[in-house]
Amino acid sequence: MVALSERLDYLLGAKAANPLDEVFGIRTVDDLLRHYPRTYVEGAGVRGVGDERPTEGEHVTLVDKITAAVSKPMPKRPGEKYLVITIGSGRTTVTATFFHAKKWIEDRLARGTRVMLSGEVGYFRGAMQLTHPDFLVLDSPDGKDHGSRSLRNIADASRAVNGEVLQEAFERRFYPIYPASTKLQSWDIFNCVRQVLEVLDPVADPLPKELCAKHNLISEDQALRAIHLAEDSAERRRARERLTFDEAVGLQWALVSRRHGELAQSGPAAPPRQDGLQQELLQRLPFELTAGQHEVLKVLSAEISSTRPMNRLLQGEVGSGKTIVAVLAMLAMVDAGYQCALLAPTEVLAGQHLKSINDVLGPLATAGQLGGADNATRVALLTGSMSAAQKNQVRAEITSGQAGIVVGTHALLQDAVEFHRLGMVVVDEQHRFGVEQRDQLRAKAPADITPHLLVMTATPIPRTVALTVYGDLETSTLRELPRGRQPITTATVFVKDKPKWLDRAWRRIIEEVAWGHQAYVVAPRIDETDNRGQTEQDGRPSATAEELYARLRRNELSGLRLGLMHGRLSAEEKDAAMTAFRAGDIDVLVCTTVIEVGVDVPNATVMLVMDADRFGISQLHQLRGRIGRGAHASLCLLASWVAPGSRAGQRLKAVAATLDGFALADLDLKERREGDVLGRSQSGRAITLQLLSLIDHQHVIEAAREFCEQVYDDDAANPGLALLAAPFTGTERIAYLDKS
Repeated sequence: MVALSERLDYLLGAKAANPLDEVFGIRTVDDLLRHYPRTYVEGAGVRGVGDERPTEGEHVTLVDKITAAVSKPMPKRPGEKYLVITIGSGRTTVTATFFHAKKWIEDRLARGTRVMLSGEVGYFRGAMQLTHPDFLVLDSPDGKDHGSRSLRNIADASRAVNGEVLQEAFERRFYPIYPASTKLQSWDIFNCVRQVLEVLDPVADPLPKELCAKHNLISEDQALRAIHLAEDSAERRRARERLTFDEAVGLQWALVSRRHGELAQSGPAAPPRQDGLQQELLQRLPFELTAGQHEVLKVLSAEISSTRPMNRLLQGEVGSGKTIVAVLAMLAMVDAGYQCALLAPTEVLAGQHLKSINDVLGPLATAGQLGGADNATRVALLTGSMSAAQKNQVRAEITSGQAGIVVGTHALLQDAVEFHRLGMVVVDEQHRFGVEQRDQLRAKAPADITPHLLVMTATPIPRTVALTVYGDLETSTLRELPRGRQPITTATVFVKDKPKWLDRAWRRIIEEVAWGHQAYVVAPRIDETDNRGQTEQDGRPSATAEELYARLRRNELSGLRLGLMHGRLSAEEKDAAMTAFRAGDIDVLVCTTVIEVGVDVPNATVMLVMDADRFGISQLHQLRGRIGRGAHASLCLLASWVAPGSRAGQRLKAVAATLDGFALADLDLKERREGDVLGRSQSGRAITLQLLSLIDHQHVIEAAREFCEQVYDDDAANPGLALLAAPFTGTERIAYLDKS
């Protein structure tokens, strides 16, 4: 008998097993049985010709002898023939026609041959007929199965399992249809599944009976068999429910194992000091922290005081003050003699962080400089666009320990960067990074230290995504905006419907500038060579930043000072544009989504997003967060040429109707489904989840999470749970999920 861990090449032979491995990476019995059918097609009981007549259009499978076989030339097709065979005799005959019949078909379907035909019934003048049915020659003289691929594979499976072709192998009401390819057909997979299930030992249940009873789940053994072989739809439904729960448990077990595995390592303890930089900054802050910031800082302080490495996700609305909380936590680490690294996805964001940290620390960030505080540290910046000399200087400060806080982009991950005593890693806009990248940075700590980890995101995450994708992290949320922030008013501009509204939008920008404020104009593309969002249903190309910049300078905004910023500019050009905009030397910044994160200009009070339907919900919410960052009321205008009642138009109205990023994140999840949320774009790989839906199975995810947390300490080595988790641990799939 056979266990789930059995290798298929030993069980089925290399000829059958190799394609499964090559196409789908299926190597074991468990891999194969968890390659679930994507749908089922209706079969038919096998009939004799004289049985009750089926209705037209019904799919039937018939067995009888061929009583006549006539080959005729095809009209208007010289050299081609069609074959008409008749099975049965007298009044109970059925004809089957095969067009473009090959010679081997004529030879096989000869008079006197016993044959099986499977196809859709039609009638002509009351006589039943089949057109191009699948066929299988029965009792072939050479003992082989000759015929159409689908029936031949069923026969092959029956022969492999039973030593002969049994008629009941064809008497199924439903056949499973598997994800397949041109190299590996669904029938080939079904053939292998049937052989495996025939010899499979009863499967031990990895879940306790009490849990299964609580959630009304059938056994593991029943489910693995029923999802492939059950002809009753209710049985298949219950099998899917159980296997969906399995998938949730497997993912959560992988995540909790990762979290507990890291917690077991040695973290750098940084108990709070009353005479340290953290306390001094708290006393110097020119504003009061919100209640939410105080609460999160309390949690962070408790965790970084421990020798168990912190693993925490801090999410919050744009402008909710995540960065100052992170800076205060990093100062506690510096007080304890450790260094901190802040990893940012873009040079613009990294530069913004450097400026804001230096601004808020003041003399506390100028160690070794005139006017620096006695206990000051140094904040360093490392990016890819720096000169070799600049990089060498910064690396020397990092290696020596002079730089207490190091801000950087992917340049921080390079082997040449060596920290003196890294104790904490902060990853901003973490959805831009994978788990392997944050681990790569943490690995730069001394051998006996596992740095604390804080990952931050301004893209609100639905609870199911947080539990499923970021389940190896504890989660904190900042919802409250700092005092003095003004809400942002958002309005839609449907240009086709109200063309004059766009003219009014340009005038509003002019008015805001006249009042001493600044504005953003955002385009979905850089120029005509940029294919992102190029065409919509009406075929109209979307706006480009370069075209808008040139046009607005000549026409709509000709009296204003305009700047241009997009991703193809050099680091120096981008920095110059942002510096001028921040200083007030530019009135209107025409840009792409390069300003989506990290740009903080409190004087910017209006944003006009052109072709807003080309952006996703979360992206629009992120862009909108670039305004409303000061004490002035702000306005975001979403311009689009789509119809207000269209799906895209409704999406824009939804964004305009609320500033609640969490509500928009839930809407975004429903719009894009988890395929996009979990991410094909960053890796090009299909998502791992087969049955589990982030939208439909929140209760399943939460129940699985609760179960794994409860039993992990006592059952960490459970082989059944480890097997459920294997798809998420054996091929770096957890890392893939983390990239979304």
